[in-house]
Order: sequence, then C-alpha cells, then structure tokens
Amino acid sequence: MNELQFKIALTIMPMIGDVNAKKLIAYCGSCSEIFKKNKAQLLKIPGFGEATADAIIAGSSNALKRAEEELLFIEKHKIETLFFLDEKYPNRLKHCIDSPILLYHKGNSVLDNAKTIAIVGTRNATENGKKITEKLIEDLAIYNPIIVSGLAYGIDICAHKAALKNNLQTVGVLAHGLDKIYPALHKETAKQMLASGGLITDYMSQTRPDRENFPSRNRIVAGMVDAVIVIEAGAKGGALITAEIANNYSRDVFAVPGRIDDTFSLGCNKLIKQNKASLLEKAEDIAYICGWQQTNKQQKKQQQLFVDLNDDEQKIVNILNEKKQMPIDDLCIETSISMGKISGILLNLEFKSVVKSLPGKMFSLN
Repeated sequence: MNELQFKIALTIMPMIGDVNAKKLIAYCGSCSEIFKKNKAQLLKIPGFGEATADAIIAGSSNALKRAEEELLFIEKHKIETLFFLDEKYPNRLKHCIDSPILLYHKGNSVLDNAKTIAIVGTRNATENGKKITEKLIEDLAIYNPIIVSGLAYGIDICAHKAALKNNLQTVGVLAHGLDKIYPALHKETAKQMLASGGLITDYMSQTRPDRENFPSRNRIVAGMVDAVIVIEAGAKGGALITAEIANNYSRDVFAVPGRIDDTFSLGCNKLIKQNKASLLEKAEDIAYICGWQQTNKQQKKQQQLFVDLNDDEQKIVNILNEKKQMPIDDLCIETSISMGKISGILLNLEFKSVVKSLPGKMFSLN
C-alpha cells in the first residue's frame, strides 16, 4: 500500500473528521502510522477515547479497501490529489482549522493565485442579479482574479460563464465526487472550466450530491479565497452560510444591496445591516478593500476607455501591448502602414501620452 491509500482511507473513517484527522497525523507522524496503532496506543492520544479508538480499529479494513478502489479511479482519470501538508494545497485554505485533509482536483487551476474571489448567490437568480454578476466580472477582469463558485444553478453558473467569457480562470467547488457533474445541465461549462480553471472537491467518486454535502463544501469556497461576494440571497440559503464561514475565516465579505421588498435582496441587506459584509456597488470597491494593485492589463483597459483612438492608432497600441516595444521599421511591417504615415501616427500617440519613443527608433506604451 502507498501512503495515498492511507490518506484516502483516513477521510472516510467513522468518528474522525478533518479536525481530529489532523491531530492524529500530528501525533502519529503520517496517515499510514495511524492504521498501525493498536487500541492501547490510540487511547494514549490526547482527546481520543474508547469510542473513537474502537471506530478506527473496526473501520480500518473497509476504509482501506474503498481507498484502493479510489486509487484506480484517480489514476484512470488523471485526478490530482492535494494533501493538506502538500506544497500545492491551496495556501489560504490550509490555515482554516476545518479544512479538508485531502482534495481532489482536475484542471489547470492556479489555486494560489494572488487574487482569488468567490461569487455566490441564490439558485433562483433574477435577470438583474445575472446582469450584475456579468458586469462585475467584466469590470474585475482587468485585475485578472480567479473566480470561485459552486457550479450550482443561478448566480454560481452565471459567475463561471462570465469568467470564461472574460478569459479568467474559474474554479468550481463540488459537493460530490469528480465522476459526475451536478446539475448535469452544467456539464459543458464544467468541461470548458477544465481548460481554464478546474474542478475541486473533498468528496470521493460515487458520492451523491446529497443535501448535507452543500453546506460542508461551502467551507472550501470561503477558505480558498480573499473575499466572498454575495450577489443575491434570500433570508436563508447556502450563500449566507458561505458568507458566515468567510467571516469566521476573517475573509472580506461583500454584498450587493437591493430593495427592502425584494425576496432575493433580504439576505444581502441583512449581511450589510449586521456589518457582516461591505456594501458593494462596483468592482473598484473590491480592489480598494482587498488592496489589489493595478496591472498592465488594467492600464491597457484604461487607455482604451479614456483615450479616443482611431483604427490605425489602436492597431499600433495592440501590437505594442503584446510586444512591449518595437522599432518603427518593424511596426511598419506589422501594421502595413507606410513609413511616412506611421511617423505621424506615432507622434500623435505621443501627444496623447499613449506611447513613448525610446533610443534606436524604438517605441513602447507609455
């Protein structure tokens, strides 16, 4: 047996859970060592009584057998496992007391991206809620964050689709194993996410998307991000659970306010009223509170927004944004603009403070 089999087995041992599992690992040194202990040795571990020791002894054989099956599934489908002591385990989540000891991940997600946010809300999203989600992510794209959500109906799937549309990585946190997608209607979006983000869960294959799994998976959504944004939420629901967990983890929480008689503004208004969320009006509110720095992508967007460029000028700006700097001769070739004309265009762009000339007849964005 390899160590991964013992790690998987530990996650399904009765009466253990993530918090106690970490205590066992710290005391025994590894997952495999836990399964080698007899009852007398287990009873010496602080905080573990006879019932827990008996459960470990009685359940170890079945747990290891099920873990062996899971190893075959992982290998066949090229699933990445992230143990909580691994370097690749999401660093933000690692410091949460009840974080999963093992995660199953598929895709190319950069799970420790400098800017990572969760966008959550009701499954019964209104058209206005969807528009707010799409506009918010479009405006956030200049900061290049990873967008995390739960792949559920409503605000979740809207957030994932908007992220993909704006060329942002997006991660779906599942309440079941990676052998299925729930709801099935979101399979195509999930497939696209594997190429630009990924899917992650702490549940093994063959785990059904049962109701009790969803509140549990919300700790992953809240734990692996800098901030949680609630777009629409009723008086009760998963989005409010995620916001509550995020507050307990000392994450920033934002909520979009709404009219006091709107059913799906009740939760957001309540969070703001109770000082459990900052009122969110625009993307800049998130950037300001999270302390995000401006990026080249943002500066490019600002130039496009605030400087009126004609087609030839925009063509030059696009090339310089990609190439960083280029001699005037190469710019002529790339743009198919004559030397006489391009000199005048570059001079005009200098007057607009869009480009600057460098030694050797080189040009770059200002």
